[in-house]
Amino acid sequence: MESLNSSDVLWDVIIIGGGHAGCEAAVASAKMGCRTALVTLNPERIGFMSCNPAMGGLAKGQLVKEIDALGGVMGINTDKTAIQYRRLNSSKGPAVRSSRAQCDKALYAQRMQEFLASQPNLIVLSTEVTELLLNKNSIKGVRMRDGSELHARAVVITSGTFLRAVMHTGFDQTEGGRAGDIAAQGLSKSISDLGFKLSRLKTGTPPRLHRRSIDFSRTTPQPGDDKPIPFSFYFRQKQFPILPQIECFITYTNPQAHEIIEKNFDRSPMYTGVIQGIGPRYCPSIEDKVKRFASRDRHQLFLEPEGLLADEIYVNGISTSLPRDVQEQFVRVIPGLERAEFIRYGYAVEYDCIDARQLKSTLESKDISGLFFAGQVNGTSGYEEAGAQGLIAGINAAQGVLDREPFILSRLDGYIGVLVDDLVLKGADEPYRMFTSRAEYRLLLREDNADLRLSEMGHHLGLLADEEYRQFEQKREAITRGRQNLREFYFMPSEKTSLWLTSRGWSPLKDRISAEALLRRPEIGMSELGELGFSLSNPSPEVAEQIEIQVKYEGYIQRDLDLLAGVRKSEQTKIPSEFNYDDVFGLSNEIKGRFKSVRPETIGQAGRLPGITPAAVANLMIFLKMRETQEIERKKSLKVPLSPGIL
Repeated sequence: MESLNSSDVLWDVIIIGGGHAGCEAAVASAKMGCRTALVTLNPERIGFMSCNPAMGGLAKGQLVKEIDALGGVMGINTDKTAIQYRRLNSSKGPAVRSSRAQCDKALYAQRMQEFLASQPNLIVLSTEVTELLLNKNSIKGVRMRDGSELHARAVVITSGTFLRAVMHTGFDQTEGGRAGDIAAQGLSKSISDLGFKLSRLKTGTPPRLHRRSIDFSRTTPQPGDDKPIPFSFYFRQKQFPILPQIECFITYTNPQAHEIIEKNFDRSPMYTGVIQGIGPRYCPSIEDKVKRFASRDRHQLFLEPEGLLADEIYVNGISTSLPRDVQEQFVRVIPGLERAEFIRYGYAVEYDCIDARQLKSTLESKDISGLFFAGQVNGTSGYEEAGAQGLIAGINAAQGVLDREPFILSRLDGYIGVLVDDLVLKGADEPYRMFTSRAEYRLLLREDNADLRLSEMGHHLGLLADEEYRQFEQKREAITRGRQNLREFYFMPSEKTSLWLTSRGWSPLKDRISAEALLRRPEIGMSELGELGFSLSNPSPEVAEQIEIQVKYEGYIQRDLDLLAGVRKSEQTKIPSEFNYDDVFGLSNEIKGRFKSVRPETIGQAGRLPGITPAAVANLMIFLKMRETQEIERKKSLKVPLSPGIL
């Protein structure tokens, strides 16, 4: 750790918080050449998995892959510490397939801390930030609890669940953002004093049980994939997976457990008004499940080991804030858990978050230059959502310091763009969770092609090294060659080919057909083409999968690309930050109010705001075009050279 006697030092970027958002923000800033300080309450908890010991999941796997494609660290660290890989929805179409990996929890944090310690331009400082310092409308730095100051050109707040955080187990309350960690008490007031709207959200965690106390013979084993797929496109070890792979287990709640929970609603801080914060709808506590789904007599639970050598079993599915004795009662009537020993009881956490509608698409404040927010402080839920925001905020903090153009991923570019766009336009009145259904063009934004979509951007930013970029170029060229070979290879009608096809109940060939056309048949895959005599020259599994997806879904992909061409025009039509909506004729006061409160950055964003009609967007576009024409004519009359953006 460096000394804090550095108030005379001008840092480029300060990151507040060492969770998943903070790690990505710090690494991005440092990789881009900025002198970066990561300030955290406890450096030993950097990269810690506060809740479930896993990365990825439905739509979340896409986020991790996109982070990796851009040059982030989450995917690499997952591959270093994964103890079970599973691809979800593998039997469904590629648009909804998502990877998930169980990780060794302690090892994940350890490897992340080692990575940050070895990263040039990055220093970790152990202290608590209590106040943000401004110079007019620009960030100047931060003040610590002891009164010392750190000065910087950009500050990224990634405080997670720690702002004025309170943990609840029954009616017992303890200050802290998670078990074993204190809360950040001073920073909320400073953020609020700067004009940010704060609200309270709630998250929760289930009990951890001792491994030896569980009767696994009464549960159902859940193995990982036989052929696991790594999260990182570029991090490769000779041995994969790197760590031994283990099983998880499945069990279920039952009517007896539900009855115990129901009888103790009067002891729940959620149902007695003690907890005011709003919890996640899509990851409800067991109390919520019993209350909202009263007709169901059981809920699925996953018993997930927290590490190869760890005694703790994470009981995924029974997040709770009920009193300890009630937790013991209902857990011990669940099959396999009758003799469960509790290592840690479940609890809920209430914490402050901001209204993300006060942020730009860069995650910078619309009113305070150089101040960024990322992660759960923006109202999201999950490591993956936090890491994605941290990467965007860290990149843009560095871009500002380096006097470069802002880096914006739109919802047409990736799930990260969907996440950020949703937050800055709609905010979050409950913890936001990513789903594939949130992405309008999810067939284009698959996890398997994240590198093809984003790695060129990552290299241009300086996050993806030259060696990694060469790997990307080689893969892209291999896909191009493979598709060309498919188009040029023809199968002829023959007795052998006909016999092979008819033996499987498929119609024989009547004329010659290219390998590409044959691959479009739903029943034919790359392996079947191989049996018929076509093969690519030493393709990697990733290249073969990519070629097959591109060929089979080419029509749908092209349709979406054609639609995107029109949509991108509205995304690129910018609205000035100080635009006066009162000048636009034909807008109702209600619609003017909506525009003023959010201040959309583009016509595309304006059209996605709740309650905004197509007619209002059309009026806005007409007004902007008229104003642009008037500006061109004015400059012509004054013989002022026109900027490229006006032509």
